[in-house]
Amino acid sequence: QVQLVESGGGLVQAGGSLRLSCAASGRTFRSYTMGWFRQAPGKEREFVAAIFWDGVITYYADSVKGRFTISRDNAKNTVYLQMNSLKPEDTAVYSCAADRANTPIRTMSYEYDYWGQGTQVTVPS
Repeated sequence: QVQLVESGGGLVQAGGSLRLSCAASGRTFRSYTMGWFRQAPGKEREFVAAIFWDGVITYYADSVKGRFTISRDNAKNTVYLQMNSLKPEDTAVYSCAADRANTPIRTMSYEYDYWGQGTQVTVPS
């Protein structure tokens, strides 16, 4: 079992930056692919970014590519999402998730096994 707790959300002006953190419990964290998803009001949850257990292989949604960076520190059981050049359309609840399967990075939310409670990111227009 893995428990995930996100932090770092908040209100930021367009063009600004935020760094989200996701702290995980459990020694198996380092073997999991970790992903970030977001859900805006009235919209479905969507994939944002993911990082393989090795910390090297990453994948991004086209909407955030070049602006967001996912990273992880397996010694600290933490995954990060650095968000730069934020836009109003980035406003959403951001959640981290863990995928137990040792497969190439997956982008569908149902493929992830553990979820955090989410943290709100608001970028006013």
